[in-house]
Amino acid sequence: MDAIPAIRVVDLRKNFGALEVLRGVSFDVHRGSVVSMIGASGSGKSTLLRCINRLETPSAGEVFIDGEPMGGPVTANGERKERPLSDINRMRRDLGMVFQQFNLWPHMTVIGNVIEAPLRVRRMKRKAAIALAEECLARVHLSEKGTEYPARLSGGQMQRVAIARALAMQPKAMLFDEPTSSLDPELTDEVLTVMRELAADGTTMIVVTHEMAFARDASDRVLFLHNGQIEEEGPPDQVFGAPKSERCRQFLSKKLQ
Repeated sequence: MDAIPAIRVVDLRKNFGALEVLRGVSFDVHRGSVVSMIGASGSGKSTLLRCINRLETPSAGEVFIDGEPMGGPVTANGERKERPLSDINRMRRDLGMVFQQFNLWPHMTVIGNVIEAPLRVRRMKRKAAIALAEECLARVHLSEKGTEYPARLSGGQMQRVAIARALAMQPKAMLFDEPTSSLDPELTDEVLTVMRELAADGTTMIVVTHEMAFARDASDRVLFLHNGQIEEEGPPDQVFGAPKSERCRQFLSKKLQ
């Protein structure tokens, strides 16, 4: 196992005014591993994911990407100096983010959506960006949809395009925020199939999910969040088969009925 994790979260805290949403969360994600976060709505899962890529600024604690702190260096007096936005954006490029909503540009074709960030952010040549986009669309089984516009796609297809778009940035890790929550069951299955294939290919992933079968079968580690803290964590067999936390047992008994 690598000495420096791909992602390290240390004592992460997040307040929204008087509301304490994250209350000291720490965990590591090693290269090539899949970490699934489960828990009831409002437990802090999505906020945690957004803090990892700095869409939300943590109130305290730190996130390290390949050992580099997202929050910037610590000064001589022990205070952490916030990074400029350009630095944060540079580090954010290494974290592919897939949201609940697809956020595709409706005026662009599928291939246009996928090449936009490599062209503008990575400064790739157009020919190379198109070749990369075609490769990414093949990984999500949408090679034949490159010239279509999002309005002509199903929800599952649009989410797979969103995954391809994130992959096209060649990130060090992929972050999924309940990517199937707005999909019908048959469309959910096609997205989960792609995610399972990415996991099998060794893609580093953090997945916030309500899909217990995916968390159980595709994860190396499962985190159960409750009230802004990690209440239970471990390999899937342990968390699903013999959870120590009574809250985790209750949550799973409802989800696995």
